[in-house]
Amino acid sequence: MSVPSPRAARLAASHLRAVEPAGAELGAPTPALVARACAGEVAAWAHLYQLCYPAVFRQLRYYTGDTGVAEELAQEAFAQAMASRERFDPSRTFQAWLHGVALNVVRKYWRRQRNTSAAHARLEAMGRSCPPAGVGPDDFHLQRERSRVLYAVLAELPERLREAFLVRELQGLPSDEAAALLGISTGNLHVRVCRARAHIHAELRRLGWLPGGAP
Repeated sequence: MSVPSPRAARLAASHLRAVEPAGAELGAPTPALVARACAGEVAAWAHLYQLCYPAVFRQLRYYTGDTGVAEELAQEAFAQAMASRERFDPSRTFQAWLHGVALNVVRKYWRRQRNTSAAHARLEAMGRSCPPAGVGPDDFHLQRERSRVLYAVLAELPERLREAFLVRELQGLPSDEAAALLGISTGNLHVRVCRARAHIHAELRRLGWLPGGAP
């Protein structure tokens, strides 16, 4: 039995980041703007939306692997943030709070997906369509197929492991920020990420996307 390699899962995350569209970085919202928005000023919320939407969309695109879904969930996240603005804690940054709201939105999405789709069937179908040896790694179709496989594997992870892997390895948050976002210790985060890596490594081998697996 081979030892799961963290490198395999890290390469998977690197691949997913590489095929994501780049997002323009806008300025951070000022405390005064946030205060006005939380007081209910519509124009301030519109400005916050303009400043924060690209980062929230990119976060949700990482989490779901689907541009259309990410757009819908980003809209939902901002709507929920506006509805719950009185619960915003000024001791936190607005961006961190908003990303927490977005994480809760995507949690509901993943649960709906688990309840309404046959993820295992998708994995098996993808495994049967693994690319033949010799296909160039720069082939666009191969990259997109690999992305679909990776997101299907992520869909099968337990929620706590999937979230840890997404925020740490895919979104690339520092350990302390990722742990704070998930409400766990950095030690617990490390354990979850390691378990997620092992699962991803095993599944990619089984599906034939890593050497040693049966295609």
